Amino acid sequence: MKTGLFCNYENHYQDARRAIQEQVALVKHVESLGFDEAWVTEQHFNESNLSPSILVLMAHLAGVTSTIRLGSAAVLLAFHNPIRVAEDIATLDHLCGGRLAFGIAKGGPFPEHNKHFAIPMSESRAKTLEAMALIHKLLYETDVSFDGKYYHCDRVTIFPKPLQKNIPVYVASGDEQGIAFAAQHCFGLMGGPPFSLERLKHTIAKYRTINSSGSEKLMLARFFLVAKTYEEAVSEALPFIRKFSQKMKANAAVVMQNNGNQQQKPFDRNNICFDEDYLIENSIIGDVATCRDKIKLFQDELNLDAIALKPSSFNVQKNLESLTRYNQEIRNYV
Repeated sequence: MKTGLFCNYENHYQDARRAIQEQVALVKHVESLGFDEAWVTEQHFNESNLSPSILVLMAHLAGVTSTIRLGSAAVLLAFHNPIRVAEDIATLDHLCGGRLAFGIAKGGPFPEHNKHFAIPMSESRAKTLEAMALIHKLLYETDVSFDGKYYHCDRVTIFPKPLQKNIPVYVASGDEQGIAFAAQHCFGLMGGPPFSLERLKHTIAKYRTINSSGSEKLMLARFFLVAKTYEEAVSEALPFIRKFSQKMKANAAVVMQNNGNQQQKPFDRNNICFDEDYLIENSIIGDVATCRDKIKLFQDELNLDAIALKPSSFNVQKNLESLTRYNQEIRNYV
């Protein structure tokens, strides 16, 4: 199992320069510890998370690191031109020396994204999957012609082509259509911090009914903080978890109120949930023994390919210490 860092570029102090510098410091720290991956999220219109230009941030990380794999978690394809994304991804693969992993998602629940990019929520998933189908052709083929519902091109060839023969692709989705798309293309899967264990098990089982080749590599992101005692870890992480919980519950309420799709899955403990106690229980937060046990549970139930740790303190020094303790006392035991 590979170990990664989940990067949200949190702006705790309303200081953009400091937020970016602290996130870069965490990435460089975990690279020095021998972590395998760093995954960057895409966020928009959010003063608390400064990662709207996800591929720009990853290009910067490519220049200040040398060994760690850099992944997008994820590019929200419905809000981008797929031809331009293909060009940027291929270029970025060269900039990081073939260390790129390409994660995609439709995004949500963030109503402002769809509002300001003028993309109806009902179209986000279909546009995302169609865009990825086109991007995959553009990356590796020449004279690409494509005639989809949303995207069209006629004999397009992008330059440069990627450095890697096949850039690893990961799809963040628990939806039947998204899982089937990933399985049919032998793409990997991503699970976000609020995704329940039951949801993730269903996602993998569905994937394997379509594709049993073992290509369902799962990258699981989880909130993380390890301390000397369980109580100390929870106390340190709770303000961070509470802020996330409050924002996501507010977003989810708007989505459910405005969504006319009766097939929309509810936000609950068997799917996705944003309650504080649920997030603490389903995160890797606690003393060393507790964190080891939680990671082992995810390994046993999901056969993880990689876990991405999201440090969950407002204090960057606490996060650095927590990641170091993971490396010293947990990593070799899981």
